[in-house]
Amino acid sequence: MGINSEREVEANLQIGPTDRGMVRLFIEAGGQEIPMDFDPDEAEEIAEEIMAAVRAARARGGAQGGGPSGRAPGQGGGSGGGSRGRR
Repeated sequence: MGINSEREVEANLQIGPTDRGMVRLFIEAGGQEIPMDFDPDEAEEIAEEIMAAVRAARARGGAQGGGPSGRAPGQGGGSGGGSRGRR
């Protein structure tokens, strides 16, 4: 199983700041909860990697709209909002 292997797993992803100045990625899937905390510099590096992957996917002719969940850009996923889709 790798990054190109599709799975039929639904997950909820929430991203937001913690009260201790960290950035938390909170993933819930199948009854499992995974909180991942990063300092702001690490979170910024992750964001840069995500944007590089976005550019690469678009260059390969990837969808210009939402991802697997059909979510359009700007909907959910930020500051405690959630997004659902296959991960």
